[in-house]
Amino acid sequence: MSTGARSSRHVTVLVLAALLFGLLVPAATPAATAAAPMFGHDISWPQCSVAAGGYGLPMPPSSTEFVIIGLTKGLPFTENPCLASQRAWTTSRSKPAHAYTIPAYPTAAQLTKHKAAGPWSSATPAGRLSNVGYAEAAFALGTLKKVGWTPPVVWIDVEPRPAQPWPSGTSGQRLRNRYVIEGMMRGFRDAGMAYGLYSYTNGWKEIVGSWRLPGVPVWATAGRLDYPDEALDRCSQPSFSGGRVLISQWYDDTRDYDRTCGSYAFTALRVPPSSLSNSTNEFDGDWNNDVLARVAASGDLRLYAGDGRGKLRAPVRIGKGWQVMDLFDTAGDLNGDGALDVIAREKATGYLWLYPGNGKGAFKARIRIGTGWNAMNALVGAGDLNGDGRDDVIARQKSNGWLWLYPGNGTGGFSPRVRIGTSSGWNAMNALVGAGDLNGDRHADLLARNAKTGELWLYPGNGKGGFGTRVKVGTSWKGLDSLR
Repeated sequence: MSTGARSSRHVTVLVLAALLFGLLVPAATPAATAAAPMFGHDISWPQCSVAAGGYGLPMPPSSTEFVIIGLTKGLPFTENPCLASQRAWTTSRSKPAHAYTIPAYPTAAQLTKHKAAGPWSSATPAGRLSNVGYAEAAFALGTLKKVGWTPPVVWIDVEPRPAQPWPSGTSGQRLRNRYVIEGMMRGFRDAGMAYGLYSYTNGWKEIVGSWRLPGVPVWATAGRLDYPDEALDRCSQPSFSGGRVLISQWYDDTRDYDRTCGSYAFTALRVPPSSLSNSTNEFDGDWNNDVLARVAASGDLRLYAGDGRGKLRAPVRIGKGWQVMDLFDTAGDLNGDGALDVIAREKATGYLWLYPGNGKGAFKARIRIGTGWNAMNALVGAGDLNGDGRDDVIARQKSNGWLWLYPGNGTGGFSPRVRIGTSSGWNAMNALVGAGDLNGDRHADLLARNAKTGELWLYPGNGKGGFGTRVKVGTSWKGLDSLR
């Protein structure tokens, strides 16, 4: 990501008569066992000849073990003029390669051109910016298609861009920058492309503030080395976004250098699920938090769209006949399509249904994802409890109070369930709430209220599908009739 001048481096809330539970921010991936590192380089348009518009910087030495190739000429909607030849260089030498691309805050012309070029509503500033980010991803994918290359990973390079700066003086501006980057992430996600984030702590904070994306892998730069092991230390230090560092980078006046971290062997990555980046309670695609509510008398399910200013718009019926459901909850993105979903148990049959959100304020066709669920008396959309980056569900067994984890498989179903609570004491709780990361350790937690005493307990998630020692966080909660 070098330049010749070496300048700046590069829940929906478901309101129901029963208790409901919130969307969680997924926990960080546990550290992996160290392995022999691989050493490589990253290249882009500066390695092009001067005649081709580059600086004529040298290509990697023959000893390089991998290469990461830039797709742009420093800004979105531009192309590295030597991409085809650089890709051919790696192929002819049997060097594995990833790609990287660059997002930036749109110019006025780019905003006008691309404001409706994505899946979000163009009626709001947030939706328009997200759509521009989506278009930036589409342009990068088109560049790859031109050279016939499908890399196993595309890294998103989030850094200050003097030629097209990110506005970053206020928290509101940093939030708007996030919309652009989230749009790019979703663009790659929708194309089935794995991605990660490249940046450094100060640059990340300047552009997006304290945005945490613990399930998105990281390529972390050390810049010019201040001490010999600085790049190695980037592998184990907390990353700028909370994600696991897979590659670290450093540079000098001649080249950019890279190394793998831990057990990572420059292999393909899976596509991160959307809930890793989109932790809002947003159901209709306009980037404002919304409310879902069931009408007790009719069973209608209504969407109350948020206006982003603390008010709700007029309700819209998005479902009917929901009085037959006696347990349901928001469930994050269970099927991995980028929209928030709802799960519901049918009282008469015990069937568990997935209602996949379409990202536009309605559902796709429902899918039956379980039978025999009438054995359960609690259902919780729990977020990512086991640290695999996919949203999970918790259910409590009525007969014995056992608590079960149903790990989401990312495609709308579950991996084999795991018993995570064996005490019959769980039946003493009359509220279970997926509470996000309440204690700041980057793991999803659970809240539970004791029906008899009114005590509120925090069960801190350990990021591996279980809980640490519970902590009493409230008393006298007995007088409240619901928790959300």
